[in-house]
Amino acid sequence: MIALKSEREIKGMQEAGDILTGLFHELEGYVKPGLSTWDIDNFSYKYITEHGATPGELNFEGYKYSTCISVNDMICHGCPSKDIIVKDGDLIKLDTVIDYHGYLSDACHALVVGKASPEVKKLMDVTLKSLYKGIDKAVVGNRIGDIGFAIQDYAENEMGYGVVRDYIGHGIGPTMHEEPDVPHYGKPGHGTRLKTGMTIMIEPMINVGSFECSEPDEEDGWTIRTVDGSLSCQYEHTIVITDDGPKILTSFDHERDSKYLL
Repeated sequence: MIALKSEREIKGMQEAGDILTGLFHELEGYVKPGLSTWDIDNFSYKYITEHGATPGELNFEGYKYSTCISVNDMICHGCPSKDIIVKDGDLIKLDTVIDYHGYLSDACHALVVGKASPEVKKLMDVTLKSLYKGIDKAVVGNRIGDIGFAIQDYAENEMGYGVVRDYIGHGIGPTMHEEPDVPHYGKPGHGTRLKTGMTIMIEPMINVGSFECSEPDEEDGWTIRTVDGSLSCQYEHTIVITDDGPKILTSFDHERDSKYLL
């Protein structure tokens, strides 16, 4: 069953989203070569709690950290570690959930430590564009398959990258994972019909090489990598479906997102 959100709930999720994007802005200035992903997670925990919120991922299904920090060929669910030291040129995907007085927002932001190589910059640009192609299809009356097809057709058919199948978007609020599933591949006109008040995650994970994923890392039980060692990128937003089109509750760039803001 899909819960349609009230104005009060959407307002609360927007407040959670504002904390989340504030964290991303701080991390843009904080992350530098020589830090461990453990350091980044501790910084994030402190920021979140100092803003009166709770890290939604902490203790979720046994997960021990406030963020997922996936580096280079890690696709998602990267566990922060004192042994993972970021270096110049690394592609970092920062994914977390904010719980603000029971209202949730979820997003992933990609950044580069130091200077991005042409390969990394292109992958980031394609992944971000893929996300917005999906968002543009998140309108009342469309179906989930319209979102997935827009992403896959661009990233895979046009740009030649791999769109991850095994990990997908989903509904959110008041719990982290709700119906409907939101794959980043699909057929136009198929799947759940979008209605006003739905809140969903669109979070394409795009690989330079194969779309296939590894099994979870044996040591931590969570980290997912590309099977061929290629780079992977992810961007993610929390979206609310409205009569005026899709609205982003986790906007990192208000100028770019002006038409998507409530």
